[in-house]
Amino acid sequence: MRVHAVPQWQGAGWDGASSRLTTGCEVLASLTEEVLDTPVSRVPVGREGSPVERGMANRAALLDNRGAQLTVLENPEGPVLTLGGDCAVDLVPIGVARYRYGPGLGVLWFDAHADANTPDTSPSGAFHGMVLRSLLGQGDPDFVADPAVEPGKAVLVGARVFDPAERAALDDGLLRHVPASATPDDVVNALRAANVSTVYVHVDVDVLDPGEFSGPHYHEPGGLGIDRLVACLDALAEFDVVGASLTECTAQDRAEVTPLIPVVQALHRRLEP
Repeated sequence: MRVHAVPQWQGAGWDGASSRLTTGCEVLASLTEEVLDTPVSRVPVGREGSPVERGMANRAALLDNRGAQLTVLENPEGPVLTLGGDCAVDLVPIGVARYRYGPGLGVLWFDAHADANTPDTSPSGAFHGMVLRSLLGQGDPDFVADPAVEPGKAVLVGARVFDPAERAALDDGLLRHVPASATPDDVVNALRAANVSTVYVHVDVDVLDPGEFSGPHYHEPGGLGIDRLVACLDALAEFDVVGASLTECTAQDRAEVTPLIPVVQALHRRLEP
């Protein structure tokens, strides 16, 4: 297993993201090196933003950032754990996984938000709220995955904030949804129903309840506990997990990120069973 830290912030649309997400990524990378006793490769991405274009903030900067990730994923030599940075750091790894593993790839997306807007429907213009929709083949043509993740093979877990276009995506069957109150068995059953052969696991730390972890920017009540998240990850033993990520961490020091240790360990168990 390889670990890549991608300190990208340009997909986020809130003030302070440029400093808090880059610092959070490095704090998480250092923790992961210590906990897993493995080196973490720092993937170089741009530090500057760019103007809003075609309804997307930092569009040009995000396009520029993709090259570095594509380069390090050319010969991954096994599964890769990607540490972010904003949720858009998973655009390239999941796109590469879909190309390599074919139409049976499923995406398990742990997040308080659906991330399923397009530039035409996004209230904020922030791409981290569009990345899953792009992976499903809809949105800005320079960002959509080709080939795309097939409809119904993306399973959203723990989301509790939806924009109208995201609810429409659920109603249309583009996404499946497992609420935060669900059990690990519910997550497994959703993947079985999606008929997937391989799985990529995306974890945005805001899927966690704010009382369990103070490190995300968005503190949405009613989220998963850390024990529940770990149990959901451990329940994936029957699936071939080909990649994973842990994103949107804004923890600013070692003490603040420590609660994520069980999550890092659980992701490691799935990637190196």
